[in-house]
Amino acid sequence: MDTVSRMKIKDLLNEAPGKEVLAKGWVRTKRGNRQVKFIALNDGSTINNIQIVAETERFDEELIKRITTGASLAVRGQLVESIGSGQKVELKAESIEIYGECDPMRYPLQKKDTSLEYLRTVAHMRMRTNTFGAVLRIRNAMAYAIHTFFQKKGFVYLHTPLITESDCEGAGQMFQVTTLDLDKPLPRNKKGEIDYNEDFFGKQTSLTVSGQLEGELGATAVGEIYTFGPTFRAENSNTPRHLAEFWMIEPEMAFYDIKDNMDLAEEFIKYLVSWALENCIDDIRFLNDKYDDGLIERLRSVIGTEFVRLEYTEGIRILEEAAKNGVQFEYPVYWGVDLQSEHERYLVEKHFQKPVILTGYPKEIKAFYMKQDDNGKTVRAMDVLFPKIGEIIGGSEREWSLEKLENRISELGMSRKNLEWYIDTRRFGSVPHSGFGLGFERLLLFVTGMSNIRDVIPFPRTPRNAEF
Repeated sequence: MDTVSRMKIKDLLNEAPGKEVLAKGWVRTKRGNRQVKFIALNDGSTINNIQIVAETERFDEELIKRITTGASLAVRGQLVESIGSGQKVELKAESIEIYGECDPMRYPLQKKDTSLEYLRTVAHMRMRTNTFGAVLRIRNAMAYAIHTFFQKKGFVYLHTPLITESDCEGAGQMFQVTTLDLDKPLPRNKKGEIDYNEDFFGKQTSLTVSGQLEGELGATAVGEIYTFGPTFRAENSNTPRHLAEFWMIEPEMAFYDIKDNMDLAEEFIKYLVSWALENCIDDIRFLNDKYDDGLIERLRSVIGTEFVRLEYTEGIRILEEAAKNGVQFEYPVYWGVDLQSEHERYLVEKHFQKPVILTGYPKEIKAFYMKQDDNGKTVRAMDVLFPKIGEIIGGSEREWSLEKLENRISELGMSRKNLEWYIDTRRFGSVPHSGFGLGFERLLLFVTGMSNIRDVIPFPRTPRNAEF
Protein backbone atom coordinates (compact mmCIF):
# COMPACT_ATOMS: atom_id res chain seq x y z
CA MET A 1 0.00 0.00 0.00
CA ASP A 2 2.81 2.43 0.82
CA THR A 3 4.16 2.75 -2.74
CA VAL A 4 2.18 6.04 -2.72
CA SER A 5 3.40 8.54 -0.12
CA ARG A 6 0.98 9.47 2.59
CA MET A 7 -0.50 12.97 2.47
CA LYS A 8 -2.05 14.77 5.41
CA ILE A 9 -5.78 15.24 5.15
CA LYS A 10 -5.37 19.00 5.40
CA ASP A 11 -3.43 18.87 2.11
CA LEU A 12 -5.61 16.24 0.47
CA LEU A 13 -8.66 18.45 0.78
CA ASN A 14 -6.92 21.09 -1.34
CA GLU A 15 -5.80 18.68 -4.07
CA ALA A 16 -7.45 18.47 -7.50
CA PRO A 17 -9.44 15.31 -8.37
CA GLY A 18 -7.80 12.50 -10.35
CA LYS A 19 -4.76 11.82 -8.18
CA GLU A 20 -3.90 8.49 -6.53
CA VAL A 21 -3.32 9.17 -2.83
CA LEU A 22 -2.75 7.51 0.52
CA ALA A 23 -4.55 8.78 3.62
CA LYS A 24 -4.07 7.63 7.20
CA GLY A 25 -6.12 8.54 10.22
CA TRP A 26 -8.88 7.64 12.67
CA VAL A 27 -12.50 6.96 11.85
CA ARG A 28 -14.90 9.64 13.02
CA THR A 29 -18.08 8.08 11.64
CA LYS A 30 -19.23 5.33 9.29
CA ARG A 31 -22.58 5.28 7.52
CA GLY A 32 -24.07 4.01 4.27
CA ASN A 33 -26.05 1.12 2.81
CA ARG A 34 -25.35 -2.39 1.48
CA GLN A 35 -23.70 -1.08 -1.69
CA VAL A 36 -21.47 1.68 -0.34
CA LYS A 37 -20.02 2.87 2.97
CA PHE A 38 -19.06 6.46 3.72
CA ILE A 39 -16.24 6.74 6.24
CA ALA A 40 -15.21 10.11 7.73
CA LEU A 41 -11.44 9.98 8.31
CA ASN A 42 -9.42 12.50 10.32
CA ASP A 43 -5.69 12.60 11.09
CA GLY A 44 -5.62 15.65 13.38
CA SER A 45 -4.11 18.00 10.79
CA THR A 46 -7.43 19.83 10.30
CA ILE A 47 -10.88 20.11 11.80
CA ASN A 48 -12.26 18.79 8.50
CA ASN A 49 -12.59 15.08 7.68
CA ILE A 50 -12.04 13.51 4.29
CA GLN A 51 -14.88 11.29 3.16
CA ILE A 52 -13.84 7.78 2.17
CA VAL A 53 -16.19 6.13 -0.31
CA ALA A 54 -15.91 2.34 -0.01
CA GLU A 55 -17.95 0.24 -2.44
CA THR A 56 -18.72 -2.89 -0.43
CA GLU A 57 -18.28 -5.31 -3.35
CA ARG A 58 -14.57 -4.41 -3.45
CA PHE A 59 -13.93 -5.32 0.18
CA ASP A 60 -14.29 -8.29 2.47
CA GLU A 61 -17.47 -8.02 4.52
CA GLU A 62 -15.58 -8.83 7.72
CA LEU A 63 -13.12 -5.96 7.12
CA ILE A 64 -15.98 -3.48 6.66
CA LYS A 65 -17.52 -4.64 9.96
CA ARG A 66 -14.22 -4.03 11.76
CA ILE A 67 -14.18 -0.38 10.65
CA THR A 68 -15.79 1.37 13.62
CA THR A 69 -15.59 4.84 15.18
CA GLY A 70 -12.11 5.30 16.62
CA ALA A 71 -10.38 2.65 14.50
CA SER A 72 -7.22 3.68 12.66
CA LEU A 73 -6.92 3.10 8.92
CA ALA A 74 -4.66 3.48 5.92
CA VAL A 75 -6.68 4.08 2.74
CA ARG A 76 -5.31 4.21 -0.80
CA GLY A 77 -7.43 5.29 -3.72
CA GLN A 78 -8.40 7.98 -6.20
CA LEU A 79 -9.36 11.51 -5.29
CA VAL A 80 -12.65 12.19 -7.02
CA GLU A 81 -14.90 15.21 -7.19
CA SER A 82 -17.33 15.24 -4.30
CA ILE A 83 -20.97 15.29 -5.28
CA GLY A 84 -22.01 16.29 -1.77
CA SER A 85 -21.68 19.76 -0.30
CA GLY A 86 -18.95 20.80 2.13
CA GLN A 87 -15.76 19.79 0.32
CA LYS A 88 -14.63 19.54 -3.26
CA VAL A 89 -13.00 16.08 -3.13
CA GLU A 90 -13.50 12.67 -1.56
CA LEU A 91 -11.41 9.52 -1.62
CA LYS A 92 -12.70 6.51 -3.55
CA ALA A 93 -11.08 3.60 -1.74
CA GLU A 94 -9.16 0.94 -3.63
CA SER A 95 -7.52 -0.68 -0.61
CA ILE A 96 -8.02 -0.34 3.15
CA GLU A 97 -5.72 -1.52 5.91
CA ILE A 98 -6.85 -1.47 9.53
CA TYR A 99 -3.99 -0.52 11.82
CA GLY A 100 -5.86 -0.59 15.10
CA GLU A 101 -9.37 -1.78 15.83
CA CYS A 102 -11.61 0.04 18.31
CA ASP A 103 -14.18 -1.82 20.41
CA PRO A 104 -17.39 0.21 19.98
CA MET A 105 -18.78 -1.08 23.28
CA ARG A 106 -15.85 0.29 25.29
CA TYR A 107 -14.71 3.33 23.29
CA PRO A 108 -15.59 6.40 25.45
CA LEU A 109 -16.09 8.82 22.54
CA GLN A 110 -19.06 7.25 20.83
CA LYS A 111 -21.62 9.99 21.34
CA LYS A 112 -21.67 12.92 18.94
CA ASP A 113 -22.43 15.55 21.59
CA THR A 114 -20.36 14.57 24.60
CA SER A 115 -20.22 17.17 27.39
CA LEU A 116 -16.94 18.86 28.28
CA GLU A 117 -17.47 17.74 31.88
CA TYR A 118 -17.62 14.12 30.76
CA LEU A 119 -14.55 14.53 28.56
CA ARG A 120 -12.54 15.70 31.58
CA THR A 121 -13.22 12.26 33.11
CA VAL A 122 -11.66 10.58 30.05
CA ALA A 123 -8.98 13.19 29.51
CA HIS A 124 -6.56 10.63 28.09
CA MET A 125 -8.87 10.30 25.07
CA ARG A 126 -10.38 13.76 24.70
CA MET A 127 -7.66 15.04 22.35
CA ARG A 128 -9.21 12.82 19.65
CA THR A 129 -12.40 14.86 19.61
CA ASN A 130 -12.99 17.69 17.14
CA THR A 131 -13.15 20.20 20.00
CA PHE A 132 -9.81 19.36 21.53
CA GLY A 133 -8.11 18.89 18.19
CA ALA A 134 -9.17 22.46 17.40
CA VAL A 135 -7.99 23.76 20.78
CA LEU A 136 -4.60 22.06 20.48
CA ARG A 137 -3.99 23.38 16.97
CA ILE A 138 -4.88 26.91 18.12
CA ARG A 139 -2.64 26.51 21.17
CA ASN A 140 0.23 25.49 18.91
CA ALA A 141 -0.38 28.43 16.55
CA MET A 142 -0.47 30.91 19.43
CA ALA A 143 2.84 29.60 20.81
CA TYR A 144 4.41 30.05 17.38
CA ALA A 145 2.94 33.55 17.05
CA ILE A 146 4.32 34.58 20.46
CA HIS A 147 7.85 33.63 19.49
CA THR A 148 7.44 35.24 16.06
CA PHE A 149 6.27 38.55 17.56
CA PHE A 150 9.17 38.89 19.97
CA GLN A 151 11.84 37.53 17.65
CA LYS A 152 10.83 40.03 14.96
CA LYS A 153 11.28 42.80 17.52
CA GLY A 154 14.76 41.60 18.47
CA PHE A 155 13.87 40.33 21.95
CA VAL A 156 16.08 37.63 23.47
CA TYR A 157 14.30 34.43 24.56
CA LEU A 158 15.49 33.87 28.14
CA HIS A 159 15.08 30.58 29.99
CA THR A 160 14.43 31.35 33.64
CA PRO A 161 14.62 28.66 36.35
CA LEU A 162 11.69 26.45 37.29
CA ILE A 163 13.28 25.65 40.66
CA THR A 164 13.91 28.77 42.73
CA GLU A 165 14.23 30.11 46.26
CA SER A 166 12.51 33.43 45.50
CA ASP A 167 8.78 34.11 45.82
CA CYS A 168 8.22 36.76 43.15
CA GLU A 169 4.62 37.53 44.11
CA GLY A 170 5.15 37.32 47.89
CA ALA A 171 1.96 35.31 48.32
CA GLY A 172 3.68 32.18 49.62
CA GLN A 173 1.57 29.85 47.46
CA MET A 174 4.50 27.78 46.21
CA PHE A 175 5.09 24.07 45.68
CA GLN A 176 8.14 22.95 47.64
CA VAL A 177 10.87 20.92 45.94
CA THR A 178 12.80 18.48 48.11
CA THR A 179 14.71 15.22 48.04
CA LEU A 180 14.35 14.70 51.80
CA ASP A 181 12.77 11.34 52.62
CA LEU A 182 9.31 12.27 53.89
CA ASP A 183 8.78 8.75 55.24
CA LYS A 184 11.55 9.31 57.79
CA PRO A 185 11.94 11.92 60.56
CA LEU A 186 13.07 15.17 58.91
CA PRO A 187 16.45 16.65 59.94
CA ARG A 188 16.10 19.56 62.38
CA ASN A 189 18.39 22.37 63.48
CA LYS A 190 18.79 23.63 67.06
CA LYS A 191 15.67 25.78 66.72
CA GLY A 192 13.62 22.74 65.73
CA GLU A 193 13.22 23.98 62.16
CA ILE A 194 13.75 21.71 59.15
CA ASP A 195 17.47 21.67 58.32
CA TYR A 196 17.60 22.20 54.58
CA ASN A 197 21.38 21.81 54.63
CA GLU A 198 20.56 18.13 54.29
CA ASP A 199 18.46 18.74 51.17
CA PHE A 200 19.67 18.54 47.56
CA PHE A 201 20.23 22.28 47.11
CA GLY A 202 21.22 22.96 50.72
CA LYS A 203 18.34 25.42 51.07
CA GLN A 204 14.57 25.55 50.82
CA THR A 205 13.46 25.63 47.18
CA SER A 206 10.15 25.74 45.33
CA LEU A 207 8.65 25.65 41.86
CA THR A 208 8.56 29.13 40.36
CA VAL A 209 5.46 31.32 40.39
CA SER A 210 7.02 33.69 37.85
CA GLY A 211 10.23 34.24 35.91
CA GLN A 212 9.94 38.00 36.23
CA LEU A 213 12.69 38.78 38.73
CA GLU A 214 15.21 36.74 36.77
CA GLY A 215 13.82 38.29 33.59
CA GLU A 216 14.73 41.72 34.91
CA LEU A 217 18.33 40.56 35.17
CA GLY A 218 18.24 39.68 31.48
CA ALA A 219 16.62 42.97 30.48
CA THR A 220 19.30 44.98 32.32
CA ALA A 221 21.95 43.07 30.38
CA VAL A 222 20.68 42.60 26.81
CA GLY A 223 17.91 45.20 26.71
CA GLU A 224 14.74 43.27 25.93
CA ILE A 225 13.90 39.69 26.84
CA TYR A 226 10.89 37.44 27.04
CA THR A 227 10.25 34.22 28.88
CA PHE A 228 7.73 31.57 27.88
CA GLY A 229 7.40 28.60 30.18
CA PRO A 230 5.45 26.84 32.91
CA THR A 231 4.72 28.46 36.26
CA PHE A 232 3.15 26.99 39.38
CA ARG A 233 0.77 28.25 42.06
CA ALA A 234 -0.23 26.14 45.06
CA GLU A 235 -3.50 28.02 45.31
CA ASN A 236 -6.52 25.96 46.36
CA SER A 237 -8.81 27.51 43.73
CA ASN A 238 -11.41 25.34 42.05
CA THR A 239 -12.63 27.91 39.55
CA PRO A 240 -12.94 27.96 35.74
CA ARG A 241 -10.05 30.48 35.64
CA HIS A 242 -7.33 28.89 37.80
CA LEU A 243 -4.73 26.16 37.28
CA ALA A 244 -1.94 24.99 39.56
CA GLU A 245 0.38 24.62 36.55
CA PHE A 246 0.07 27.03 33.66
CA TRP A 247 2.23 28.79 31.07
CA MET A 248 3.30 32.41 31.19
CA ILE A 249 4.79 34.83 28.69
CA GLU A 250 6.79 37.52 30.48
CA PRO A 251 8.63 40.23 28.53
CA GLU A 252 10.93 42.62 30.41
CA MET A 253 12.31 45.73 28.72
CA ALA A 254 15.05 48.14 29.76
CA PHE A 255 14.32 51.85 29.16
CA TYR A 256 10.52 51.28 28.88
CA ASP A 257 8.19 53.39 31.02
CA ILE A 258 4.57 52.53 31.83
CA LYS A 259 3.28 54.06 28.58
CA ASP A 260 5.77 52.05 26.50
CA ASN A 261 4.67 48.97 28.42
CA MET A 262 0.98 49.57 27.69
CA ASP A 263 1.70 50.21 24.02
CA LEU A 264 3.63 46.94 23.71
CA ALA A 265 0.93 44.95 25.53
CA GLU A 266 -1.79 46.28 23.22
CA GLU A 267 0.27 45.66 20.09
CA PHE A 268 1.14 42.16 21.31
CA ILE A 269 -2.39 41.02 22.06
CA LYS A 270 -3.74 42.43 18.78
CA TYR A 271 -0.97 40.62 16.89
CA LEU A 272 -1.90 37.30 18.50
CA VAL A 273 -5.63 37.67 17.83
CA SER A 274 -4.93 38.67 14.20
CA TRP A 275 -2.66 35.63 13.82
CA ALA A 276 -5.37 33.35 15.14
CA LEU A 277 -7.97 34.71 12.71
CA GLU A 278 -5.59 34.45 9.76
CA ASN A 279 -4.16 31.00 10.50
CA CYS A 280 -6.79 29.12 12.53
CA ILE A 281 -10.07 30.27 11.02
CA ASP A 282 -11.45 26.74 10.36
CA ASP A 283 -10.91 25.74 13.98
CA ILE A 284 -12.22 29.06 15.30
CA ARG A 285 -15.30 28.82 13.09
CA PHE A 286 -15.99 25.32 14.44
CA LEU A 287 -15.71 26.55 18.06
CA ASN A 288 -17.80 29.62 17.22
CA ASP A 289 -20.59 27.44 15.81
CA LYS A 290 -20.48 24.80 18.55
CA TYR A 291 -19.81 26.74 21.75
CA ASP A 292 -19.75 30.51 21.37
CA ASP A 293 -21.59 32.12 18.49
CA GLY A 294 -20.08 35.54 19.24
CA LEU A 295 -16.46 34.36 19.16
CA ILE A 296 -15.38 35.53 15.70
CA GLU A 297 -17.11 38.88 16.09
CA ARG A 298 -15.46 39.40 19.48
CA LEU A 299 -12.01 38.56 18.13
CA ARG A 300 -12.42 40.96 15.22
CA SER A 301 -13.64 43.71 17.53
CA VAL A 302 -10.41 43.56 19.56
CA ILE A 303 -8.24 44.13 16.51
CA GLY A 304 -10.25 47.05 15.23
CA THR A 305 -10.43 49.16 18.39
CA GLU A 306 -8.12 51.27 20.49
CA PHE A 307 -7.94 50.03 24.07
CA VAL A 308 -9.22 52.41 26.74
CA ARG A 309 -6.53 53.72 29.13
CA LEU A 310 -8.24 54.15 32.50
CA GLU A 311 -6.94 55.21 35.91
CA TYR A 312 -7.94 52.89 38.74
CA THR A 313 -9.46 55.81 40.66
CA GLU A 314 -11.73 56.65 37.72
CA GLY A 315 -12.61 52.97 37.32
CA ILE A 316 -13.72 52.81 40.96
CA ARG A 317 -15.85 55.94 40.44
CA ILE A 318 -17.58 54.32 37.45
CA LEU A 319 -18.24 51.12 39.41
CA GLU A 320 -19.56 52.99 42.46
CA GLU A 321 -21.87 54.98 40.20
CA ALA A 322 -23.10 51.73 38.61
CA ALA A 323 -23.81 50.24 42.04
CA LYS A 324 -25.80 53.37 43.00
CA ASN A 325 -27.83 52.93 39.83
CA GLY A 326 -28.84 49.40 40.70
CA VAL A 327 -26.07 47.20 39.26
CA GLN A 328 -25.67 44.22 41.58
CA PHE A 329 -22.08 43.26 42.38
CA GLU A 330 -21.32 40.23 44.52
CA TYR A 331 -18.19 41.90 45.93
CA PRO A 332 -18.03 45.45 47.37
CA VAL A 333 -16.47 48.35 45.47
CA TYR A 334 -14.37 51.03 47.18
CA TRP A 335 -11.04 52.76 46.62
CA GLY A 336 -8.30 50.37 47.67
CA VAL A 337 -10.11 47.13 46.78
CA ASP A 338 -8.51 44.57 44.48
CA LEU A 339 -11.03 44.38 41.65
CA GLN A 340 -12.82 41.09 41.05
CA SER A 341 -13.54 39.60 37.64
CA GLU A 342 -17.15 40.87 37.79
CA HIS A 343 -15.90 44.45 38.22
CA GLU A 344 -13.38 44.14 35.40
CA ARG A 345 -15.96 42.64 33.06
CA TYR A 346 -18.50 45.37 33.85
CA LEU A 347 -15.99 48.04 32.78
CA VAL A 348 -15.11 46.15 29.58
CA GLU A 349 -18.42 44.63 28.52
CA LYS A 350 -21.01 47.09 29.80
CA HIS A 351 -19.47 50.53 30.30
CA PHE A 352 -16.83 50.87 27.57
CA GLN A 353 -17.66 47.84 25.42
CA LYS A 354 -14.01 47.48 24.47
CA PRO A 355 -10.77 46.29 26.14
CA VAL A 356 -9.51 48.44 29.00
CA ILE A 357 -5.99 48.98 30.35
CA LEU A 358 -6.37 49.90 34.02
CA THR A 359 -3.46 51.80 35.60
CA GLY A 360 -2.49 53.58 38.80
CA TYR A 361 -3.45 50.91 41.35
CA PRO A 362 -3.14 51.39 45.13
CA LYS A 363 0.32 50.26 46.14
CA GLU A 364 -1.03 48.24 49.07
CA ILE A 365 -2.67 45.67 46.76
CA LYS A 366 0.28 45.33 44.37
CA ALA A 367 3.67 43.64 44.50
CA PHE A 368 6.79 45.14 46.07
CA TYR A 369 8.65 45.62 42.78
CA MET A 370 6.20 48.08 41.15
CA LYS A 371 7.23 51.70 40.54
CA GLN A 372 5.79 53.98 43.20
CA ASP A 373 4.10 57.22 42.14
CA ASP A 374 5.11 60.49 43.78
CA ASN A 375 1.79 60.63 45.67
CA GLY A 376 2.91 57.72 47.86
CA LYS A 377 -0.44 55.99 47.37
CA THR A 378 -0.36 54.38 43.92
CA VAL A 379 2.00 52.42 41.70
CA ARG A 380 2.51 52.34 37.93
CA ALA A 381 0.79 49.01 37.48
CA MET A 382 -1.30 48.05 34.47
CA ASP A 383 -3.86 45.33 33.89
CA VAL A 384 -5.29 44.62 30.44
CA LEU A 385 -8.95 43.67 30.83
CA PHE A 386 -10.80 41.69 28.15
CA PRO A 387 -14.43 40.71 27.56
CA LYS A 388 -15.48 37.36 29.09
CA ILE A 389 -12.06 36.98 30.73
CA GLY A 390 -11.36 39.99 32.92
CA GLU A 391 -7.62 40.41 33.47
CA ILE A 392 -5.59 38.85 30.67
CA ILE A 393 -2.30 40.74 31.15
CA GLY A 394 -0.77 42.16 34.32
CA GLY A 395 2.36 44.28 34.47
CA SER A 396 4.03 47.45 35.63
CA GLU A 397 6.91 49.82 35.38
CA ARG A 398 9.40 48.37 37.85
CA GLU A 399 10.74 50.31 40.84
CA TRP A 400 14.26 51.25 39.82
CA SER A 401 15.14 53.45 42.81
CA LEU A 402 17.32 51.50 45.25
CA GLU A 403 16.05 53.49 48.23
CA LYS A 404 12.36 53.07 47.40
CA LEU A 405 12.76 49.36 46.65
CA GLU A 406 14.58 48.70 49.92
CA ASN A 407 11.99 50.69 51.88
CA ARG A 408 9.13 48.75 50.30
CA ILE A 409 10.75 45.40 51.07
CA SER A 410 11.14 46.53 54.70
CA GLU A 411 7.55 47.82 54.87
CA LEU A 412 6.25 44.42 53.80
CA GLY A 413 8.49 42.57 56.24
CA MET A 414 10.05 40.55 53.43
CA SER A 415 13.32 38.69 53.92
CA ARG A 416 16.17 40.36 52.05
CA LYS A 417 18.25 37.21 52.26
CA ASN A 418 16.88 35.75 49.02
CA LEU A 419 16.63 39.12 47.25
CA GLU A 420 20.10 40.65 47.48
CA TRP A 421 20.90 39.55 43.93
CA TYR A 422 17.75 41.34 42.73
CA ILE A 423 18.50 44.50 44.72
CA ASP A 424 21.96 44.57 43.11
CA THR A 425 20.39 45.52 39.78
CA ARG A 426 19.41 48.83 41.43
CA ARG A 427 22.92 49.34 42.81
CA PHE A 428 24.83 48.93 39.58
CA GLY A 429 23.60 50.87 36.57
CA SER A 430 19.89 50.94 37.39
CA VAL A 431 17.59 52.06 34.58
CA PRO A 432 13.87 52.64 34.08
CA HIS A 433 12.39 49.34 32.97
CA SER A 434 9.02 47.64 32.63
CA GLY A 435 7.39 44.32 31.90
CA PHE A 436 4.22 42.29 31.98
CA GLY A 437 2.90 38.77 32.16
CA LEU A 438 0.36 37.12 29.88
CA GLY A 439 -1.21 33.92 31.12
CA PHE A 440 -1.12 31.66 28.06
CA GLU A 441 -4.25 29.75 29.04
CA ARG A 442 -6.17 32.99 29.71
CA LEU A 443 -5.27 34.04 26.16
CA LEU A 444 -6.49 30.69 24.86
CA LEU A 445 -9.79 31.04 26.71
CA PHE A 446 -10.35 34.26 24.80
CA VAL A 447 -9.22 32.98 21.41
CA THR A 448 -11.12 29.67 21.58
CA GLY A 449 -14.27 30.87 23.35
CA MET A 450 -14.00 27.99 25.81
CA SER A 451 -15.41 28.74 29.26
CA ASN A 452 -13.20 26.60 31.49
CA ILE A 453 -9.42 26.96 31.64
CA ARG A 454 -9.08 23.17 32.13
CA ASP A 455 -10.23 22.76 28.53
CA VAL A 456 -7.42 24.76 26.90
CA ILE A 457 -4.46 22.83 28.34
CA PRO A 458 -3.78 19.19 27.47
CA PHE A 459 -3.17 17.98 31.02
CA PRO A 460 -4.75 20.27 33.63
CA ARG A 461 -3.27 20.43 37.10
CA THR A 462 -5.82 21.48 39.70
CA PRO A 463 -6.41 20.73 43.41
CA ARG A 464 -6.55 16.95 43.90
CA ASN A 465 -5.99 16.34 40.19
CA ALA A 466 -2.60 15.45 38.72
CA GLU A 467 -3.37 12.66 36.27
CA PHE A 468 -0.83 11.44 33.70
